[in-house]
Amino acid sequence: MKLVAALCALALTAWALPAGATAQLQPASPVPENLYSGRWYEIARTPNHMQEGCQASTTDFARWSAGAFQAVQTCHQGARTGPAKTVTVSGRVLPASNNAKMQLAMLGGLITQQYWILDHAADGGWLIMTTPNDHYVWLMSRQPALTAADRATALARMQQLGLDLTRLAFQ
Repeated sequence: MKLVAALCALALTAWALPAGATAQLQPASPVPENLYSGRWYEIARTPNHMQEGCQASTTDFARWSAGAFQAVQTCHQGARTGPAKTVTVSGRVLPASNNAKMQLAMLGGLITQQYWILDHAADGGWLIMTTPNDHYVWLMSRQPALTAADRATALARMQQLGLDLTRLAFQ
């Protein structure tokens, strides 16, 4: 029940936040389907209620079919080796978004939230994901850690997009 309350609070918080004074960011390029498969490691994120106390977070995508997929989000409570907490979600890519916008559903669709992939490395090694209002941001990688060069490139891209890097918590 505690998890349900946390998910509801996150969803309500994400929708209640006002958009910034600047124009809403849009995804920079089409997203290949293969980014919706396999494991992604969280490198950095904007702190949020749902992931409070989470470390070493991952998202495992599977069962891609015509823009629909499943994902299992896992985090470890309190420490990288702490107890695992998982949430299974279903997702779908939004039409006319070049695979860059998705909607995730939890609790059988009771809670839904959009996430946008604003940009990604040409080789698919990292991606920048936000909620539509850019209030919540994630930097994800195919590897548990980014190389120094890839990290610098990703952070520079985030800064070019106008994202607030001072709010990021690194894993």
